Amino acid sequence: MDSSTPGALPDATPIHVTLLTQAQCGFCEQAQETLERLAREYPLILTSVNLASAEGHQLALRHGIIFAPGVLLDGTFFSYGRVSERKLRRALVARLDARRLAAGQ
Repeated sequence: MDSSTPGALPDATPIHVTLLTQAQCGFCEQAQETLERLAREYPLILTSVNLASAEGHQLALRHGIIFAPGVLLDGTFFSYGRVSERKLRRALVARLDARRLAAGQ
């Protein structure tokens, strides 16, 4: 990844993003597109989990996700419902900045 990309770290540990989705969900499709676009700018590992699956149901209960789409960053609740790209970018940059500080960069 190019180090000139905002928030990018040359050998950054990727942020694991879990997207809880369901069928016939326009906001889920929008969230997936947003995450795929952001993955071109930030070191992300994207995983989609169907909310109706056992794993999806368990994650939703654990994190208080009432409806799809739900987003977890490194296993921590971020949001559910319509995803704000601006809010997500700020959260990604904050995580990457914290990693940069922890690494002494």
